[in-house]
Amino acid sequence: MDPADELVEVVDAHGNVERLTTRSRMRAETLRHRSTYIVVRRTSGALVVHRRADWKDVNPGLWDIAFGGVAGVGEPWPEAAERELAEEAGLTDQILEPIGSGSYDEDDGRIVARVYLVVSDDALSCDDGEVVELAEVKAEEVHTWLSAHEVCADSLMIVLPLLA
Repeated sequence: MDPADELVEVVDAHGNVERLTTRSRMRAETLRHRSTYIVVRRTSGALVVHRRADWKDVNPGLWDIAFGGVAGVGEPWPEAAERELAEEAGLTDQILEPIGSGSYDEDDGRIVARVYLVVSDDALSCDDGEVVELAEVKAEEVHTWLSAHEVCADSLMIVLPLLA
């Protein structure tokens, strides 16, 4: 199936499902949907960041401070986070700690989010092609790194406050 034809949930500001639509329509009409964000930290405290593939339909080529993506229809939050972490970073069997929730309501997207933290020194593998570059940023250098890179606005708004 073409990913653009995949069904996604359109939700209200509280994450309650209103109806289903295709991913392409959700993007075209900037409809609110559920997404997960998974922060990966090393035991040293370093933050794992990544650059998104240029072919992505949202934020192509930008850096991101969290892995994640759109939750599937009826998919519970934790399972969506586990799936996204496995797909994008190749990490499985991790302890996902819920660290908060948030929302993003801008011209480029409308999102109800749940954010999780994984602390792991396991090797990451980005085999599905959604992630094209990885880096680790020391905790004390995150703000300097952010000022030098173009980073996904939704992650900055939703995730960054939860990292403080």
